[in-house]
Amino acid sequence: MTSRRLSAILSLLLLAALPALAKPNFTGDWKLNTSKSTFGNFPPPDSMTYKVKHDEPKLTNDSKMSGQFEFEQHLTFTTDGKESTNEGFQGSTSKSTAKWDGDALLIDTKAQFGDNEININQKWTLSADGKTLTVVQTFKGPQGDMQQTYVFDKQ
Repeated sequence: MTSRRLSAILSLLLLAALPALAKPNFTGDWKLNTSKSTFGNFPPPDSMTYKVKHDEPKLTNDSKMSGQFEFEQHLTFTTDGKESTNEGFQGSTSKSTAKWDGDALLIDTKAQFGDNEININQKWTLSADGKTLTVVQTFKGPQGDMQQTYVFDKQ
């Protein structure tokens, strides 16, 4: 086989593999779809929004929730597995790492609330059409484990 032919074959294989290597981009304004979401032991919020800016490897999320629990939060992550520090609820600090597992983004967070440490593991996935963001969130703390699934529609 000639080197030119081998080079052409390798180039075609590389081009075919590029879409599989591309990671989802979560950028957008997202609104919680409460009818498709589950909330564990917590009541559903009246509303929840994410405003995500994703410029690989940087991801920021401005979230807002209203209802029985109300909060606004600005979180910054890098998707390369490096630790990020964010301010949490009531002046608490959280430390997170975010990394890719195929097309899913895994975010592992440790937060301190008084004397209690809570671990929050999130798995972010994007639908094939890019219109639905699903965040499966597991809390592990002194009161046990709880899982929630947030389904967001792109606005």
